[in-house]
Amino acid sequence: QEEVAESGGGLVQAGGSLRLSCVGSGRTFSSYATGWFRQAPGKEREYVGGISWDGVSTYYAVSVKGRFTISRDNAKNTVYLQMDRVKPEDTAVYYCALGSTYRRGQYDYWGQGTQVTVSS
Repeated sequence: QEEVAESGGGLVQAGGSLRLSCVGSGRTFSSYATGWFRQAPGKEREYVGGISWDGVSTYYAVSVKGRFTISRDNAKNTVYLQMDRVKPEDTAVYYCALGSTYRRGQYDYWGQGTQVTVSS
């Protein structure tokens, strides 16, 4: 059984940066691909991007490509989402999830989310 927890959310001005962390507590964390998702009020959950289990491959949604970067440190059981040049439309609750794919697909273990608010 895996558990993950997100942290690092907060209030940031448009154009600024924020780094989110996703920390896993299980012994098999490093064998899973990890995806990042977000959900804004009144909207459906949206796939942001993902990273393969070994960190070699990443994939991003068009809306964040070139601004967000996903990386991981398996020695620390942690995956990061570096958010640069943020925009007000990036405001949402951000979730990380573990699964067999780093692209859109089935994810098995989800965190509780962390709020990101971008002020204009």
